[in-house]
Amino acid sequence: MRVAVIGGGSFGTAMAQLLAGKGYEVRMWLREPEQVRAINEKHENTRYLPGFTLAPTLTATTELAESLDRAELVVHATPSQTARAVMGQAARFIPPHVPIVSVAKGIENGTLLTMTEVLEEALPEPMHPYIAVLSGPSFAKEIMQRLPTAVTIASNWDKVGAAAQKAFGTEFFRAYTLRDVVGVQLGGALKNVIAIAAGCADGLGLGHNTRAALITRGLAEITRVAVKRGANPLTLSGLAGMGDLVLTCTGELSRNRTVGMALGKGRKLDEIVAEMNQVAEGVKTAVSAHDLARKAGVELPICEQVYCIAHENKPAKQAVMDLMTRELKAEF
Repeated sequence: MRVAVIGGGSFGTAMAQLLAGKGYEVRMWLREPEQVRAINEKHENTRYLPGFTLAPTLTATTELAESLDRAELVVHATPSQTARAVMGQAARFIPPHVPIVSVAKGIENGTLLTMTEVLEEALPEPMHPYIAVLSGPSFAKEIMQRLPTAVTIASNWDKVGAAAQKAFGTEFFRAYTLRDVVGVQLGGALKNVIAIAAGCADGLGLGHNTRAALITRGLAEITRVAVKRGANPLTLSGLAGMGDLVLTCTGELSRNRTVGMALGKGRKLDEIVAEMNQVAEGVKTAVSAHDLARKAGVELPICEQVYCIAHENKPAKQAVMDLMTRELKAEF
């Protein structure tokens, strides 16, 4: 199988390596020529996953046409806010009747569209049935280490979901399928915002009780808005919901939790982001969550406080106080 991976961050690289490890011919598209050279000459993504040797069947290019030439599977792995532009440029090079699996986790600012909705606007209508999404608790480094990982692949067409499931499945990477495309994506996107909140709590030294409360009530918020958008609430109790949320709120490799810890210690967002060489999707998704709550008419108090901390310079300690002193109510 020939596979095109559009995007060369840590997770895109991990997906490329996973597929190349199965013997597939994988071509990654990246913007940066120096990264392309490192992958082709050193077999290593020196910027995002240094120290991991990539398969010889994995090559890189800065040309979309070259990466997509005769592809039988396309993996979209660019940051969420660049998805529309990149995939719009890629559209004319994507072969027909090919599964297009998005692994990006985010909600487009302004439009408030999920990644599959963005792809549907960026790609011709005949390609829409072939769009799917892969999400779940999956740190890139642990995939590179071949540690047992389970994810969910959602598609509106069972044939596409089954094809993607077979393509990605290995003895250490297990994919389940379902049809709840909306629920899987909102779970994957909004958990990053809750992870920033969990990081803030850790930065303030608030302990395990606080983290458990944030995870549980954060899941309630994600479920609330996802159901409003037509999702199945059971999806949010699965890998793409609770599974991914727990991982991102507690894992040392979580970029969003790292951002939150720094915010909790009083640092400003601009300087935190400037020091990172990877995207923490929750930073921009917090803006989308803030807007989505108003548009959908749902309460997302934790997401709202993360927005205020990150984008309005609200002290994290005050945000915690405001959450704890809200009007008392029933849990369900």
